[in-house]
Amino acid sequence: MKIDWILDLPLSEPLMLKMQRAADQCPLEEGIHLPCAVSVRVCDDEAIRLVNAAQRGLNRATDVLSFPSVTWPAGKTAGACEALLRSEYDDDLDACFLGDILISLPHAEAQATEYGHSLAREVTYLLVHGLCHLMGYDHIREEDKTVMRKMEEQILAAVDMDRDQIPSSAPDTNHIPAAFTPDQELIARAKEAKHFSYSPYSHFRVGAALRSADGRIFTGCNIENAAYSPSICAERTALFKAVSEGIHDFESIAIVADEPAWPCGVCRQALSEFAPALRVLIEDKEGNIVESPLSELLPAAFGPDSFEH
Repeated sequence: MKIDWILDLPLSEPLMLKMQRAADQCPLEEGIHLPCAVSVRVCDDEAIRLVNAAQRGLNRATDVLSFPSVTWPAGKTAGACEALLRSEYDDDLDACFLGDILISLPHAEAQATEYGHSLAREVTYLLVHGLCHLMGYDHIREEDKTVMRKMEEQILAAVDMDRDQIPSSAPDTNHIPAAFTPDQELIARAKEAKHFSYSPYSHFRVGAALRSADGRIFTGCNIENAAYSPSICAERTALFKAVSEGIHDFESIAIVADEPAWPCGVCRQALSEFAPALRVLIEDKEGNIVESPLSELLPAAFGPDSFEH
């Protein structure tokens, strides 16, 4: 795989070699027999935000963006479309150009810390994720997401970066350090839940972890729907899971999103039904835990006591 590197921010040579090795593996696993090339830009959050806003109408930074040069037929990927791939042959590159990838290095560094692995693992995963998009994979529908994830894991395993070393659809829930305080543990569990977010429309991932009065923790993520109104927030996913198991008393909830976010009004009302004195925790941009009682987020709440008995 020929990579045209555009480095707004520096990458070490060993790191670039790891990424190159994973990129070289992509056409092998896909079954592509033609030489391929891509452009990879490593930039900061502001640069990727500007591209995200201009190209996708989303005015926020993200970890990786990919722009394929080929519109693959529905249900097909590059390995099954050699003639179409051949049409992208570039004489100057002496290869078939697949498209452009942007990776935010600050986003990758933050996510490496969040997931508890190295920067090399994170940027390699992001590159492979972007390359899979360029080869025709997607994750809007759950069945497509499963296929794409399998290919990502296949590529990374081939270069000794298997699923235990990357953010996967089933993150390891056993890596929380024993030294964590109860609030830090709740934040960590919310971060894990965020990995499961199904948010193909807003692209805004949220995870929540709700601790019951007896110490059990129930997690949830936001789940969106094409009809919008059936969508549910992470906080209510966690709450409804707990209530469905007979738990009605809660002590605290942690919420972690792509940007710091307090519960929406509907979630505040739902939580207040069971725990008007609930402690609500979020993590700010500096990684500090910020707390507010639910009674302050929803003053003069309407609840069970509002009815005449």
